[in-house]
Amino acid sequence: MHFSGTAIVALLGWSIAHAAPAISAQGAWSAAPPMHHARAAHAVVSDGKSIYAMAGTGAGGAPVLALERFDGAAWHDEGVIPGPGLNAPAAVALDGKIYLIGGFVTDTNLPSAGVLVYDIKAHAWSEAAPLPAPRGGHAAVVRDGRIHVLGGGNSERTLADHDVFDPARNAWTSLAPLPRSEGSPAAVVFDGNVYAIGGRSGPADFGAVDIYDPATSRWVAGPAIEPRGTSGAVVQCGAIYVFGGESQAAQRSLGDVLRLSRDGAWDKLTPMPTPRNFARAVVLDDAVYVVGGSPTPEASHASTGSAIVERFRLERPCASRT
Repeated sequence: MHFSGTAIVALLGWSIAHAAPAISAQGAWSAAPPMHHARAAHAVVSDGKSIYAMAGTGAGGAPVLALERFDGAAWHDEGVIPGPGLNAPAAVALDGKIYLIGGFVTDTNLPSAGVLVYDIKAHAWSEAAPLPAPRGGHAAVVRDGRIHVLGGGNSERTLADHDVFDPARNAWTSLAPLPRSEGSPAAVVFDGNVYAIGGRSGPADFGAVDIYDPATSRWVAGPAIEPRGTSGAVVQCGAIYVFGGESQAAQRSLGDVLRLSRDGAWDKLTPMPTPRNFARAVVLDDAVYVVGGSPTPEASHASTGSAIVERFRLERPCASRT
């Protein structure tokens, strides 16, 4: 079910701001060590100790098989992912394991239903129950020990599917679908709810922010942003942050940094030094890292990636912010 902005105020206690986002300089960027391998349409996760980058396409649009880890100071090659390569998979870190979910095979639009599981301590790969249907270009987040997979597409159409994986049962369950079919959304869990942000279908970009309340199994509409797909998003210091992405209408990669606080207003922060699509963002220690992605927009499953890593820190520590 899709609700109006008025309904959101009642349901979530927000004061919806309809004006253009205010501009704030709250946040500073710095260069971090680049990856060993250029990547776009890749997956990046943080387990709280390290950042892991995997899959995607790199130089010349070729699949990247290397799994690499950033320990806060340097990148290290940890091995390779099983199979011939994937573009536009999703990944999450959960209970000492990385789940690499779906994606398109190599540099094609052939979707996979496979779920690969990397045991961080054992440095070993295994397989979990496959997705209910193949897909790529989806998002994945962890809530309450389960993995929510949102949207994406196959070789024929964009999907609204919302499926949840329970590692304890090695089983998938289908929940309320997204309000629209969309690929390449950003996603986070915030205040116990699942947020799907932006996305696209064909040449159309979306600016919708849709919020799934597990207590009611309903989607409601949150404060929208300017349309975009392939953005990154994290939760940090009691707010949602959105990084970069791509505007198909403008045919350009984006460098915007947007923050959604609990008052329901989006603010514009210091933009990324290097605008990128497939702007994969994760938190490590007190900083957000935007890892890889492509400065050049490309309508392709073989995007030429970059090895760029940039670090974003708030000007004040979380504890000192109101």
